[in-house]
Amino acid sequence: MPFPWLSASILFPIGAALLIPFVPDQGDGKQVRWYGLGVALTTFLITVAGYLNGYDPAVEGLQMVQRVEWLPRLGLAWSVGADGISMPLILLTSFITALAALAAWPVTFKPKLFYFLLLAMDGGQIAVFAVQDMLLFFLAWELELLPVYLLLAIWGGKKRQYAATKFILYTAGSSLFILVVGLAMAFYGGGTPTFEYTALMGKDFSTKFQLFAYAGLLIAFGVKLPIVPLHTWLPDAHGEATAPVHMLLAGILLKMGGYALLRFNVQLLPEGHAQFAPLLVVLGVVNIIYAALTSFAQRNLKRKIAYSSISHMGFVLIGIGSFSALGTSGAMLQMISHGLIGASLFFLVGATYDRTHTLQLDEMGGVGQKMRKMFALWTICSLASLALPGMSGFVSELMVFVGFVTSEAYTLSFRVVMAILAAVGVILTPVYLLSMLREIFFGKENVELASHSNLVDAEPREIYVISCLLVPIVGIGLYPRIMTDTYRASIEALVQRETLAMGRVIHTPGSNLIRQASLLQAPALPG
Repeated sequence: MPFPWLSASILFPIGAALLIPFVPDQGDGKQVRWYGLGVALTTFLITVAGYLNGYDPAVEGLQMVQRVEWLPRLGLAWSVGADGISMPLILLTSFITALAALAAWPVTFKPKLFYFLLLAMDGGQIAVFAVQDMLLFFLAWELELLPVYLLLAIWGGKKRQYAATKFILYTAGSSLFILVVGLAMAFYGGGTPTFEYTALMGKDFSTKFQLFAYAGLLIAFGVKLPIVPLHTWLPDAHGEATAPVHMLLAGILLKMGGYALLRFNVQLLPEGHAQFAPLLVVLGVVNIIYAALTSFAQRNLKRKIAYSSISHMGFVLIGIGSFSALGTSGAMLQMISHGLIGASLFFLVGATYDRTHTLQLDEMGGVGQKMRKMFALWTICSLASLALPGMSGFVSELMVFVGFVTSEAYTLSFRVVMAILAAVGVILTPVYLLSMLREIFFGKENVELASHSNLVDAEPREIYVISCLLVPIVGIGLYPRIMTDTYRASIEALVQRETLAMGRVIHTPGSNLIRQASLLQAPALPG
C-alpha cells in the first residue's frame, strides 16, 4: 500500500497544532516558534515527497487517491486525491505557510495560540485542494475560516474587530451556497446521495439545474477570489492583518476561489459554464480596471497592495472563461504566480511598517539612503508584480491574453473590446507601483521618520524569506514549463470537457456571444 502522502500533509500539521499546549515555553515564544517552523517545514517536505513519489504530471486523472468510509449513511467518505488542478496549489500552500511561520518570528503576544492557528490553517487549506468529496470540501472550507478570523481579531490593527467580523460575515455567509448546492447535487436524480467528485461528474445534470448551481457557487467562490463587488472584505482584512497573515491571505486564501471555480463550476457544471463564461470575462475585466484605479488612489500602503491583488486576480477570471487550453493554463499559472508575488509584497509591507510605524504614503519618503537593501527588495518584487518580462507574472498574463484573444468561442468584436479594456489595467499597474516606490523611498524626506532609531536596513531573515519567493518567481518567468508541465494534461482534459459541453448548449438570447461548439477547437498548450 503506497504511503498516504496527502492525508499526512493534512493531518500532520493539525495533529501537531494540538500538541502546542505541551511545548515548553518561558513566555517569550522562542521554543514555540521553532516548533511551529519545524512543523510547517516538515509539512512542506511531505507535500514535495508526495509530488516526487506519487504524482505523474503526464496523467490527467486523480492520483495518490485514498478513500476511507467515514459516515456511509450520509454518503460521506474521507476521500483525497490530486491532479494537475490541485497539486501545484497544494505545494504552494505548504511553501507559503512555511515562510509565513518564519515571517512570524517577531510575534511575542500569545505565541502558542498564534502558531496553533497557523498550523491548523495549513492543514485546512491543503484539505481544500486535496479532498475529493463535496461535503468534506465544505467542512475544510469552513475549518480554515476560524483561524483567519482569530488571527485578524487578536493580532490585527486598530480596526481588527471590524475587519475580522466583516471577513467572517462575507465568507461564512457565502459558504451556505456551497452547502445548498452540494446537497442539491448529491440528491439529484434520486437514489443514494453521493458527494464525491467522480460520482457527481457522472451525473446527467439538466441545463437549468446547472445554471442554478453555477450561480450559487459563483457567489460563494466569488467572495473568496474576490470578484467585484463581493470584494470589500479584502482591503479591510489586509488593512488590519500582520505580515504572516497577509502572506496567507494573498498567497493562499484567494487561490481557493480560483481553484473552486475550476473544480466545480467548470469541471462539474460544464454546460452552466458555457452559458456563464462571457460573464466571467466581463467580471475579470471589471476586476482589473476597477481595482487598478482604486489602488492608484489609495494612500494606505496595505490597501494599495490589497487592491492590486484584486486587479491581478481578474486575469484568473478571464483565463477560466476563455475556452482555450492556453488561457486556462494562464489562469492556473496566474494563481501560482500571484501567490508568490503577493506574499512577497505583503511581507515587505509588514517589514516596512515595523520600521516606520506608519502605513500612510504621505508620511513616508526619503528613507532610500538608509534602507538600500529594503529598497532593492521592494523594487524587485514590484517589478514582478507589474509583469516584467523574465518573471512569472509576465508569462501568466501573456498566456491569458493570447489564449483569450485567439479563442474561437467568442465573436471577434467581443474579444477585441475585452482585450483593450484589460490592457488599461496592465498600463495602470506600473504607474501606481512605481509611484509607490518613489513615495516610500524618495520624495520629500520626513525628518522625524529619517531620525527614527528603528529605521534599519533589511535583516538576514527578511532577505532569506524574499529570496525563497523570488527563486520560483524568476525560475517560472525564465522557464515556464517547470510549472505548466505539472498541470498540462489536466488542463487539456478540462478544456476538452468544456468543448463537449459546448456542443450540448442551445443558443439563447443570453448566450449569443458564444459560437456553436462545432467551430470551437481546443488548442493544445505550446511545447
